[in-house]
Amino acid sequence: MTRVIRIAVASLLLLLPCLLVAIWVAGASSRLNAAETPGAASGAPEVAVATNADEEYCTPALKQILRRVLNSCGLISSGGSRGCQPIEARNVATMSGEHFNALFIPMMDRGGIVQFDLNSSELDEQDRSLIESVFAARRGASYFLVVSRASPEGAVEHNRRLSRDRAEAVLGYLEQTFRDPELEQQVGLLWLGEEYAQLDPSFCRWRRSGAETACRPEDLNRSAFIAWIDCRL
Repeated sequence: MTRVIRIAVASLLLLLPCLLVAIWVAGASSRLNAAETPGAASGAPEVAVATNADEEYCTPALKQILRRVLNSCGLISSGGSRGCQPIEARNVATMSGEHFNALFIPMMDRGGIVQFDLNSSELDEQDRSLIESVFAARRGASYFLVVSRASPEGAVEHNRRLSRDRAEAVLGYLEQTFRDPELEQQVGLLWLGEEYAQLDPSFCRWRRSGAETACRPEDLNRSAFIAWIDCRL
């Protein structure tokens, strides 16, 4: 009986190192997979966490859209500007127009709405003053977003072109006025035409270049939303 016990103990001592090695290897493999696949351990998608360099409005949804705008819709290329058209904008935002607009509500004190005349992409003195004011108040932010729109009057294709012209008018004025060599790495353009994310009267509270009385939805949507955004991507 004593001999059997001794053999059993010896066998256990021989197996113990192998067992410990197997457990360690399995644990290391699990940790490696978790490191390479953020959120996999919990089954939840990766969530962007704001750092000290982020503002409170830097939600995961806003960061995702900003990253897509900057990477897919332009920064400015050396041969001219790039941007996303209304059809592409739906893929960039992947959410309803109402929810897309809601992302920017916390930026009311940082942004502005450049209002254009009907069927026009020309900047007037009020427009230029607002662009200068918003752009000058950078406060260490990294990206300047220009989101232009058109009101529903006229043909869809015409309003797409008009929306693009409005975004590029803002960009052209920035290039002409500030002559910043880093501008190509700062500005993202998104033109929405009349088809996506129309502004509602709640945006009348924002700084605007239009007349105080010109705040019907059609007035608001002849516009370009501009703002510095400080999100760590």
